[in-house]
Amino acid sequence: MDLRQREHIDTVVQLTTHAGALLPRLPRAPETIIQNSWRRCVHQYGLDPARMQQACILPQTRLREHQQRIDDFTRIARHGLQTLYSQVAGMGYVVLLTDAQGVTVDYLGDASADARLRRAGLYLGAQWSEAGAGTCAVGTALATGQALTVHQADHFDATHIPLTCTAAPLFDSHGSLCAILDISALTSPQAKDSQGLALQMVRIYASHIENASFLRSHREDWILKLDAAPEFVDVNPEYLLALDAAGRVTGHNRRAQQMLEAELGAGGGVSSVSGIPGAPVLGMAFEALFDARLGELGRFVHSRPSEQRALALSRSGTRLYLSVMPPAPRWQPAVAERGAPLQAPLAALCGGDAALQQQLQRAARLVDSPINLLINGETGSGKEYLAKALHQASARRGGPFVAVNCAAIPETLIESELFGHLPNSFSGAGSRAKRGLIQEADGGTLFLDEIGDMPRELQSRLLRVLAEGEVLAIGAARPVPVNVRVISATHHPLDQLVSSGRFREDLYYRLNGARLALPPLRERTDLDWLIGKMLGAGVVGADSADSAVSLSPAARARLHAHAWPGNLRELRNALEYARAVCTGGHIEVEDLPEGIGAAPHQAGLLAPALPPASAAAPAVQPAPAIGTDPPFDPHQLPPEGMLLMQYLRAAGWNLSAVARQIGVSRMTLYRRMARYGIASPNRRDAPH
Repeated sequence: MDLRQREHIDTVVQLTTHAGALLPRLPRAPETIIQNSWRRCVHQYGLDPARMQQACILPQTRLREHQQRIDDFTRIARHGLQTLYSQVAGMGYVVLLTDAQGVTVDYLGDASADARLRRAGLYLGAQWSEAGAGTCAVGTALATGQALTVHQADHFDATHIPLTCTAAPLFDSHGSLCAILDISALTSPQAKDSQGLALQMVRIYASHIENASFLRSHREDWILKLDAAPEFVDVNPEYLLALDAAGRVTGHNRRAQQMLEAELGAGGGVSSVSGIPGAPVLGMAFEALFDARLGELGRFVHSRPSEQRALALSRSGTRLYLSVMPPAPRWQPAVAERGAPLQAPLAALCGGDAALQQQLQRAARLVDSPINLLINGETGSGKEYLAKALHQASARRGGPFVAVNCAAIPETLIESELFGHLPNSFSGAGSRAKRGLIQEADGGTLFLDEIGDMPRELQSRLLRVLAEGEVLAIGAARPVPVNVRVISATHHPLDQLVSSGRFREDLYYRLNGARLALPPLRERTDLDWLIGKMLGAGVVGADSADSAVSLSPAARARLHAHAWPGNLRELRNALEYARAVCTGGHIEVEDLPEGIGAAPHQAGLLAPALPPASAAAPAVQPAPAIGTDPPFDPHQLPPEGMLLMQYLRAAGWNLSAVARQIGVSRMTLYRRMARYGIASPNRRDAPH
C-alpha cells in the first residue's frame, strides 16, 4: 500500500464515520454523488475502506449466463460500442457494456494491454456493482440511474484509484434500467474535468443505443419521433414514443419519459431514478398528452415538410415537431422462408437431409451479414465446403477466398504466414517482404480452419485484426487496414478450451457471432445422393458425367453400413479408391477399401496382423516385425484418430506420404499421433 492509497483510505473513513463534520479539513472533498455512494458502501453494503481487493472476473460459465439474458440487446448495442471505441481507443480507453447487475457482457480494448486491463477489471466478465466493488462508474450509475464520471480517488476501493471511468445507464422502452455503457482508462490526467468530453460522448452513444433498441422493439406499433427543431425531427429526434392501435403509449425512450413526466407533474417520481417499470406515461392516450386528435396522425407523415408538422403538448403548450412512422407489415417467416430457394452454392451441399437443410437455410440469411461465423463439425464433415459456399453466395464472391489450416502450419511459421513480415525481420525471414494470408484475403473471405489449434500467443494478434480491421506485419511499425469476412471452423469444443485457458474467451466471442453446426455423415439421410454426386459429377476425380461409374447393390449396402468416422473425406477417399480398382466402371464389394462396412474382425482392427515367417528370424523372442500395428484397440480412438489410423495403415506407415496426403507437416503429424497415442511400428523412436 502506497502513500496515496493510505491517504485515500483516511479520507473515506473520515467522511463516512463523521457525517461530514471533518469535510473542511479534507484535502479534497468529493462531490455529493460520490459522498453518498461512499456512505452506501460503508453503511448499506458493509464494505471496509481499508480493504483492497483485486477485480472480480466471473468464470466463463457464469459470464455466459449473464450474456444470454441480454443477448438481443447486446447485438443491437454492438455497432454503437464499435463506433464509440473507434473514437476513443487512441486515447487509451476501453469500452464496456454491462448488464443490470454490473457484469461486463461485452468489451472492446487494446489487445496489447490485455494483462493489465484484466488485472484492473477493465475486461470481459468483470463485476462492477457498487455492493461488490464499491463506488465506481458502473455501480454508481446503476444505483442512481445517472450518467457520471468516477475519477481516480472518487473510487471507494483504493485499488482502483489510478482508473478513470465514465458511465451512462441504458433504459428499455418501459423505463427499466437494463445496461450500462462505460468507457474507462488505466491512467489519465489528474484533473477530473479532463473527462468532460468522455461524459458527453458516453451520454450521446447511450442515447443512440437506447433509440436503436426502441425502434427494434416497437416495429409493429405506431412510432412518434418528436423534436423541438424541425430540422432534426426526421434524422435525429430527441423523443420517441410508441402507440398501439388504440392510440395508447406502449413505450418511450428515456428522454421522452423524462419530458412527459415533467409535463404531467410526475418529474421526480417513481421511475425516473429507480428505473422501476410502470411509469405514468405508459398506457396514456395520445390525445391526453398532445393538443391533437388521433385521427390527425396522417398529416404528420414524413412526406410533408417538417416545419408543417408542429403540435403542442396539451398542458404546457410547448411546441414540438412530429414525424410519424406507421407499423411495419407483420413478418411471416414460416412459409415464405422455408419455401425460398437457397443460393446455388449452398443448395449444392445438400441432397435433402433435414438437419443440414435447416443449417443451410440459416446460413443463407447470414451470407452478407457483417458478423463472424463459427462452423462446428467433426473432421471431414465439410466445413471448408460450407465456408466456400458462403463466400460464393455472398457479395464478396469477387474477392479472394483464403483458407488457413491453423493445425497444418508449423508453429514456428504460423505468425509470419498469417501476418506477413518485412525483409530480414527475423532469422530466416529472407530479404524480401511477404504479405500475410490475412492481407491476401483483403476484400474477400478468410477461412480459419481448426482455429482451436492456433497458438495462444497469436490469438491476441488475431483479435486486433477482428476488432480494428488492420494487420501488423512482423517488423512493421504501422498496421495496414484490411477488409475481410472471417469464417472459422473447429472440431474442438472451444468453450472447453476457453475454460481450460487454452483459448482466449474474448476471441471466442468475437469469432462466435453466429454458429453453424454440420451433422456427421453417419447421421445424414442423403448418403445415396452424395455417392451419386461424387461418382457421377467429377467430385472424386471424374472429368465429366460421362466417366460416371455404377455401384452394385451389395457395395451400396456396405457403404450404408459403414460408420464413416472420417465423414465426407473418408467417403471421397473410399470412392476414389473403388473407382481406380474397379473393372468396367462397375464397383463391387471387393473394390471397396478394406474395412468399409465390415465387422471389426473383418477389418483387421482388433488384432495386429502377424508378419510372414522369415528363415532369418531368431527362434526365440523375435523383434517386432516391420508393418505390424501398435498393440492397442483402435476402437478406443475418437473418429479423427481412427481416420488417421486408416491413412497410416493404407500408406504402410510411411509418415512422409501420409503428411503429404492430408496436407500437414511431418512434425504436425507426429503431434497428432502423440495426441491419440498412436505409435508407428516402423520406428522405435516415434512418439508414444
